[in-house]
Amino acid sequence: MTPAATEIDLLIEARWVVPVEPHAVVLDNHAVAVDGGQIRAILPIAQARGTYAPRERVELLEHALIPGLVNSHTHNPMTLLRGLADDLPLMAWLQQHIWPAEAKVIGPEFVRDGVELAVAEMLRGGTTCANENYFFPDVIGATYRRLGFRAVVGLPVIEFPTAWAKSQDEYFERAGEVHDSFRGDGLVGTAFAPHAPYTVSDQSFERIRVLADQLDIPVHLHLHETATEVEEERKKSGLRPFQRLQKLGLVNDRLIAVHMTQLTEGEIAACAEAGVSVVHCPESNLKLASGFCPAEKLRRAGVNLAIGTDGCASNNDLDMIGELRTAALLAKAVAADAAAFEAAYALRAATLNGARAMGLESRIGSIEPGKQADLAAVRLSDIETQPLFHVASQLAYAAGRHQVTDVWIAGRRKLAARELVDIDPAAILAKAHAWRERIAAFS
Repeated sequence: MTPAATEIDLLIEARWVVPVEPHAVVLDNHAVAVDGGQIRAILPIAQARGTYAPRERVELLEHALIPGLVNSHTHNPMTLLRGLADDLPLMAWLQQHIWPAEAKVIGPEFVRDGVELAVAEMLRGGTTCANENYFFPDVIGATYRRLGFRAVVGLPVIEFPTAWAKSQDEYFERAGEVHDSFRGDGLVGTAFAPHAPYTVSDQSFERIRVLADQLDIPVHLHLHETATEVEEERKKSGLRPFQRLQKLGLVNDRLIAVHMTQLTEGEIAACAEAGVSVVHCPESNLKLASGFCPAEKLRRAGVNLAIGTDGCASNNDLDMIGELRTAALLAKAVAADAAAFEAAYALRAATLNGARAMGLESRIGSIEPGKQADLAAVRLSDIETQPLFHVASQLAYAAGRHQVTDVWIAGRRKLAARELVDIDPAAILAKAHAWRERIAAFS
């Protein structure tokens, strides 16, 4: 007697499934069974059809199904500042253009509309999770939750007054309130987001260290982004910024260190020993001429290396497929080794390593039973990705975000045949146009 097929919500049948874990594995003609937002099984299509009775079946017979991409460093409200001040070095870009522009427009509506535009762009590129670092995290988190997008929202700390908080105590009070409001949320988590060592005091860092331990959340900050930053800290305190954080007890497995273009061999070893996660933002670093992250040295040392786009004001896009390609190519050039940062590792850095940095590796980042069904389908039958010999290589070195056709977050379809689901592109574009007129009037 043949047992009855098990009812499930969704069965996705793909020409290839790239689970990321186990590493460098590609499964031909496999299906992913999804129920209750979770991955139930990965098995051959023929076996899946006899095992499951799905309420919805999706056939993707020209596609690679990958974990949803994880953008490990973003400033997504700044999507509305895309292209405002290009071709400038970091500090001139920040101090003379970006910070003055933000001061004139920053507020809940700017933040909400920027995040909406960013979510639409990220979904169309296969990204399902972002590590956010910006002001008004209450609005940011609420917008992500409303749109059904996964995120870790930064709780900002900086030493000068902003539209978000006027004093050190207020930054921490509001951080606690925002953290509490998302406690236990299925999609939105929190992390402390001190801007950088050059804008945050020892006293604030000490408070962050204690509270991050108490609340069990990461600490996400810019670190060693430029040689100038490192040299100015050395002149001021006699320490490199990384040494200063070591002295304050912040170099540990909660630390998400972004950029890290200026590293000694000892600092790389210390990151590996302490369990620090490093986020590589190659296109932003290239555009701002900030320097080169020694990505392959970090990988070889055993450091958890993730990938982020940074904000659209300095990148100028949220294209994680493009970013992982740039990361792989740049790593080879910096290491002077064509075998460095191979294609399968680039995909891992853009998925599971990002999830691990954010403390989400048990929930997302790979296609494994029990994990959330955050998935993206990339059509590989296009002219640009033919002929196809190796799936991982094609994803890393040839595919483009325009080939992402379908996306799910926690089993819910967010992109269907290139069309956004439950998001109105026309309304988002109208808001972007209105912000453009407002910002252009004073810039």
